[in-house]
Amino acid sequence: MTQEKIMKGRMIRAIVLFVITLIALLIFIGLYIDETHRVQETYRAQFNNYLIKTSANIDSYLDAEGDLPLRYRRILSDYSSANSFAFVMTGLTDDQKRTVNELQTCMMKYPEQIQKKDTLEDIRTAVTDMSQNLDKGYDEAAKVVDSINKKGF
Repeated sequence: MTQEKIMKGRMIRAIVLFVITLIALLIFIGLYIDETHRVQETYRAQFNNYLIKTSANIDSYLDAEGDLPLRYRRILSDYSSANSFAFVMTGLTDDQKRTVNELQTCMMKYPEQIQKKDTLEDIRTAVTDMSQNLDKGYDEAAKVVDSINKKGF
């Protein structure tokens, strides 16, 4: 064999290996993107699930006559879980994430104001709309946050 044929063979092998590597890289990028979408769908499902639980717990709180502190802690727990998922989701805007977080902060810091019947009904409406992926739910939650007297009771 001549030197020229050896070099051509090596170049052909190098090109074939490059093409195979490129194809493998593209496949792995596609799998990564697919898995990222799947994880985001799981986050969205969990976010919606906790919002639905929060709404159900608010109904339970409003209908109950006893053990209200426990029922309020359940509302706060489920909404806190939804808030945690909101921050890892890519489908929410920064304003929506901030609204979800501010509502949780108000629920934790000002339970006396939140536990009023009208306020809880407004929160239930907002949470239900958020679970249905409606933008008006975030606006309703922002209105509840704005209605809270943050300087005291």
